[in-house]
Amino acid sequence: MPATEKRFQTRMPYHVHHKLVQASEILGATLNQFMIQSALEKAQEILEKERQLVLTKKDADVFLKAIENPPQPNEALLKAAAAYKQEFLDD
Repeated sequence: MPATEKRFQTRMPYHVHHKLVQASEILGATLNQFMIQSALEKAQEILEKERQLVLTKKDADVFLKAIENPPQPNEALLKAAAAYKQEFLDD
């Protein structure tokens, strides 16, 4: 097996296997193809949900107002920015 591929094995009850085989046959796919495609679709769905930021209208208004009119930096932020600059940007 090429180094670019991984093997995945699983155990499942007979009735689950039977249902997966039926579904894969309906789509004209092998069980392996069906399992991989289904897992990828579910993974994509989960990742997309995780990347989304869902806000109420009120929260969105507060967020956009803060972006459009940011507050002045306080002493702690100025100190942190100076420390970052010294650590990572100054030679």
